Amino acid sequence: MPINLDEVKSGPMESGVLEVILKRWSPRSFADKAVPSADLTKIFTAAAWAASSYNEQPWRFLVGKRGDETYAKILDSLVEFNQAWAKTAPVLILSVGKRTFSSNGHQNGYGLHDTGAASANMSLQATALGLHTHGMGGVDKEKARKLFGIPEDFEVGAAWALGYVGDPEALPDAYREMETAARTRKALKEFVFGAWEKAAEL
Repeated sequence: MPINLDEVKSGPMESGVLEVILKRWSPRSFADKAVPSADLTKIFTAAAWAASSYNEQPWRFLVGKRGDETYAKILDSLVEFNQAWAKTAPVLILSVGKRTFSSNGHQNGYGLHDTGAASANMSLQATALGLHTHGMGGVDKEKARKLFGIPEDFEVGAAWALGYVGDPEALPDAYREMETAARTRKALKEFVFGAWEKAAEL
C-alpha cells in the first residue's frame, strides 16, 4: 500500500494549531502536473498581505514555470544538491528583498525578514490549495544576481519549489529516506524564553 506522505509529515493535531500549518511540509518529489494560474495568483496575493516594517512590502518574487527562461535561470542558480530534485517541480521561485526604504532611501534592516514573512504566507496558501513548497537556502546568490540583473539595492533570499507531491520512489536513493521520514520539532522550552536560556511560563 502506498505511503500517505501528508499523514506521515503532519504535525500533531492535538496541539490545537491550525491544520494548514500542521500540514505544511517540504517535499522533494513533485508530480508532473502544472499549477493553475488562478492558484498562483492566490498564492502571491497571500504573500502580498504579509506584515512588513512601515508597510514597505520589500519582497520581490521571480517566478518560473517549467520550460520557460525564468525557470531555467533559477534552476541554474541552485546548488547541485538541490538541482537534482528541484527540476521535477512545475514552478520555481526566487525571493528577493529590498535593502532600503522606498520613501527615504534609508537602510531597511528588516527587508529580508519581511520577505520571509511573505514567503511563509505563500507557503501556507499553497498548502491550503493542496500544493506544497520547498524552500532552499542552497542558492548561488551572485549567480542569480547576474542572471537576472538584480540591482545591488536588493538582497537575494531563498529559492522555492512549488507543485503537487510526487512519488518518493522517483527520487534518487540519497533523498528518498528524508522524503518519507516523520518530521520533528524542538520543544517550546528550547526557544521560548522568559530570560535568556530560561523557558518562559506560558
